[in-house]
Amino acid sequence: MTEVLIGTSGYYYPDWIGPFYPTGSRKEDFLGIYSRQFPFCELNFSYYQMPLRSRLISMMQQTPAGFQFAVKAHKSITHERGPGSAEQAAEFYHALHPILDEGRLAAVLLQFPYSFHHSPENRKYLAGILKPLEGLPLNVEFRNREWMLERVYEGFRERGIGFVQTDNPELDNLPLPTATTTSDTGYIRFHGRNTDNWWSGDNTSRYDYLYSDHELQSWLCRIEDMAKKVKRLLIAFNNHHNGKAVQNAKEIYNLIIEHTELKPAEIKSS
Repeated sequence: MTEVLIGTSGYYYPDWIGPFYPTGSRKEDFLGIYSRQFPFCELNFSYYQMPLRSRLISMMQQTPAGFQFAVKAHKSITHERGPGSAEQAAEFYHALHPILDEGRLAAVLLQFPYSFHHSPENRKYLAGILKPLEGLPLNVEFRNREWMLERVYEGFRERGIGFVQTDNPELDNLPLPTATTTSDTGYIRFHGRNTDNWWSGDNTSRYDYLYSDHELQSWLCRIEDMAKKVKRLLIAFNNHHNGKAVQNAKEIYNLIIEHTELKPAEIKSS
């Protein structure tokens, strides 16, 4: 049966003290507390600062043996895209070796911005930047709908690269939800549907959104369809403000158990 892992995009949020982390929790204890309840987490810090092997080793030591990480690619690879991007990609790969070797790396997430259009120049860049990352479990998220093309899907399938599905506001040229998969790993990211703040908000207000039960239920058929085609399905909630991601992750876990035949990895109560 397909392994289904549910978690959140990041864990290091002081505003989760109270909604999730016990009152009085120290920041250095966040990961340990998180990993005792969830089986999987996206690491977001690696987008802002190149990860160090020593830090990733420490994070493995703070978490149970089966705990899985998805690591977001550094911004030099996906957003800045300068002449040194290939070297940055090689450095990023080197840093991930410890968790890759230990079987703890569920995915590498390359999230490209809305401004990354489906152009000849960007297609060439994408093909080039993927080469130094070969051997990693690569999954690509496009924030622009232009990339939702069958020829893109086929190219990813040929290379064993995952195409990340997203839930986001229904705004012009943002991705639409589908059940398309292109590798052995399916990946869904829930960003919230905060239409008012999507373009003008910051990284907190943009994702300040709590999904309703009905909105989460609308994904169950797609989740089942994706699970039939992959060995592992990752579901991550990025609506992190005030612990909303934790709440919705637990809710979709219960919905999957109640309404499907899937058996997601356990999310434990606090």
